[in-house]
Amino acid sequence: MVFRRPIEHRAADRSDLEAMVLTVVVEQVADLLGLPPSEVDPRYPDD
Repeated sequence: MVFRRPIEHRAADRSDLEAMVLTVVVEQVADLLGLPPSEVDPRYPDD
């Protein structure tokens, strides 16, 4: 589940908000599929 207000509160501007939402969604989908986030979105940085 993604909550809008905490993410909006942390974002400095619109592009930061978009990047945070993308990151959260990629991580959530990856978790549901049992995959690393980089397989869901190749742009996701590997640790």
